[in-house]
Amino acid sequence: ADNLSEALKKLKITSTDSTADSLEGCLDCLLQALAQNNMETSEKIQKSGVLQVFASLLTPQSSCTAKVANIIAEVARNEFMRNPCVDAGLIPPLVQLLNCKDQEVLLQTGRALGNICYDSHEGRNAVDHAGGAHIVVDHLRSLCSKTDPASEKLLTVFCGMLMNYSNENDTLQSQLINMGVIPTLVKLLGIHCQNAALTEMCLVAFGNLAELESSKEQFAYTNIAEELVKLFKKQIEHDKKEMIFEVLAPLAENDVIKLQLVEAGLVECLLEIVQKTVDSDKEDDIAELKTASDLMVLLLLGDESMQKLFEGGKGSVFQRVLSWIPSNSHQLQLAGALAIANFARNDGNCIHMVDNGIVQKLMDLLDRHVEDGNVTVQHAALSALRNLAIPVVNKAKMLSAGVAEAVLKFLRSEMPPVQFKLLGTLRMLIDAQAEAAEQLGKNAKLVERLVEWCEAKDHAGVMGESNRLLSALIRHSKSKDVIRTIVQSGGIKHLVTMATSEHVIMQNEALVALALIAALELVTAEKDLENAQLVQILHRLLSDDRSAPEIKYNSMVLICALIGSEPLQKEVQSMAFLEVISKLRSHENKTVAQQASLTEQRLAVES
Repeated sequence: ADNLSEALKKLKITSTDSTADSLEGCLDCLLQALAQNNMETSEKIQKSGVLQVFASLLTPQSSCTAKVANIIAEVARNEFMRNPCVDAGLIPPLVQLLNCKDQEVLLQTGRALGNICYDSHEGRNAVDHAGGAHIVVDHLRSLCSKTDPASEKLLTVFCGMLMNYSNENDTLQSQLINMGVIPTLVKLLGIHCQNAALTEMCLVAFGNLAELESSKEQFAYTNIAEELVKLFKKQIEHDKKEMIFEVLAPLAENDVIKLQLVEAGLVECLLEIVQKTVDSDKEDDIAELKTASDLMVLLLLGDESMQKLFEGGKGSVFQRVLSWIPSNSHQLQLAGALAIANFARNDGNCIHMVDNGIVQKLMDLLDRHVEDGNVTVQHAALSALRNLAIPVVNKAKMLSAGVAEAVLKFLRSEMPPVQFKLLGTLRMLIDAQAEAAEQLGKNAKLVERLVEWCEAKDHAGVMGESNRLLSALIRHSKSKDVIRTIVQSGGIKHLVTMATSEHVIMQNEALVALALIAALELVTAEKDLENAQLVQILHRLLSDDRSAPEIKYNSMVLICALIGSEPLQKEVQSMAFLEVISKLRSHENKTVAQQASLTEQRLAVES
């Protein structure tokens, strides 16, 4: 301790005009003290005021420069020392030293700047202001191809410095991307893949940058996919694989990179991991299984990558994923169902899968999750069935396979995501399927649940889908029994409210359903339509210039049907409908104009 105090005093006095030898001794004493107790020594250095002295010692000519930079690197390992280093004006001379040729000076300077930037806003700003990043990126470029140990050490330090400089800072990350650091780092990874420390630094830097959208476009122009897959195949340790996964996941959000990863053979690696870990109960294996299967699903989100792996339904990858569905692992069941939902993104794939028995597999899976089931698996399996039900030719096949009954088992679910998918699946299944729509529409339990969900104000998706399914049951069945069931369950008011939706498609579906109600069961629904103030709503829709032509058309069709009811006709007469409708005779849309003339005649006759 005495030696340290002595050295600090001496440094302050002699820094300006001392001989190199005496300085050298003081600096060695500081380094020794830091090695023994970094924190305590750093505090003493700060209190002594020597940091300001260091600024004048950081000159390219001095033989002590590397040691001074080393001392700064050591003290900056402490969080409380980073701002004092900035305040002492050490950043500009350190950045200047990045231009020197001496490898040891460059190494210690890179360490010092990297440590000062670690989690320090002030440190990063000062380096940015002094232009440090630009010089380091240039160094990476020029050293990139050198594989001697000294150069690799320097490259590792510079990568680390840039990482600390830009970590969790979008502005500085964008700056590095604009400087073109990505192609350089990818090249580094390819050349130095044998060097574990440097490889690790590159991966952390990639993980840092890959979150930014602008970086993905740049990555897509490099051979990053190939390099990462090559590196991945070599890894045995879980932690190393995990590091690569952390880079792959954000990159795989880009469709171009998805395809590159598929072409580079990532899928085969992922399938192998699944096979190795599926029966293990080790924590690391469970984590790897989840990451690998999640990444597999992500790759299938790209249209091209998905189609490449589907291979007309003959692909080995598609077959392997199918085998996940009956597995005992919830994680694989989930990934398998999500993968099928992703494969089911075009009619050709959907038709092929339904013809090849995928529906039964999904229904069996759902059956395993009816009682206290896994919500994410339920949601995924219902998503897959919903997508498969989109092509017209699949609907009847899926209905006769019993999909509607399988789905209805989840009517008791209290989970909005499951409710939402259940509703969507039923709506897809009954599209233009009159018999099925009638059967479901007469199911009082279902209709009561729909009416209840039409009031789920906290879950707009569930509310919207319930309304749409109510309307679809009427529109596709055109059945009096269905309408009576919906009236008895109190569903009419929701259809009237749906006519005021902000979505034209929903408004339209509601108006068509209401017109069918008025045409088929007006007497039964009369009271509810009156209470829901349908006539006033129609007047508002017809008067509003912003209403779409089809909304105006269907509103007039509905008015003509409603005047068959005495109380509703009175309401129509009490509001100035003729005035509004006569204006619509000159509407630019021919169909609207014709319907306005017809409606005007009907109203004139009735009055």
